[in-house]
Amino acid sequence: MKEKTAAVVLAAGKGKRMNSDIPKQYMLLRDKPVLYYSLKVFQESFMDEIVLVAEKGEEEFCRKEIVEKYGFTKVKHIAAGGTERYFSVANGLEAVSQDCDYIYIHDGARPFVTQAIIKEALAEVRTHKACVAAMPVKDTIKIADEQDFAVSTPRRDLVWMMQTPQVFQASLIRGAYHKLLSEEEKLRRQGIQITDDAMVVETLLSHPVKLFRASYENIKITTPEDLLIADGILEKRV
Repeated sequence: MKEKTAAVVLAAGKGKRMNSDIPKQYMLLRDKPVLYYSLKVFQESFMDEIVLVAEKGEEEFCRKEIVEKYGFTKVKHIAAGGTERYFSVANGLEAVSQDCDYIYIHDGARPFVTQAIIKEALAEVRTHKACVAAMPVKDTIKIADEQDFAVSTPRRDLVWMMQTPQVFQASLIRGAYHKLLSEEEKLRRQGIQITDDAMVVETLLSHPVKLFRASYENIKITTPEDLLIADGILEKRV
């Protein structure tokens, strides 16, 4: 039986660090919204379905101005985002078909995911059940205390920058998020902040997550400077 894959693409962020009234995923990059580029890659991949998670109240805008306008026929559902990233992911997971084998979770503001990254992720998730696109850091990293004094220096060769997609066996990530939502208050009291999907699997299921090399160009649009970098990447690819 053919494996079934789905992508949950997150586009519910407000992008406060962008200092703009326009959410970063809708900002234009070479005359197209940032969100267009990642959706296009998943549309043209082996993916069976895409669930787009939009800011609550923007679902119809996304349907008309993104999905229908650019012909993203694999987008089967547009889910409403939540107050935190993990709520948005949970809503996206809920909308994915129950017979799905593997689920990709990707930031819509990360426009330079490639077919090669998506294919490599599938090979890794088949073996490890959980994997993350990532890259080794280029700079020395310091761990600081609450007063911003350096307290330690981890080995640079062991420090990686997390990216997306983060890819999981469907039953594994569904189970992890079910546990997260049921233990959310407990985690909050313990001061545990969930910052990515791999952390959900690691923290709540104690399941190891394989890192695989993606690309330094697989950047996330977060600040105005990132748009300039993104334009340069597109220039090189034309």
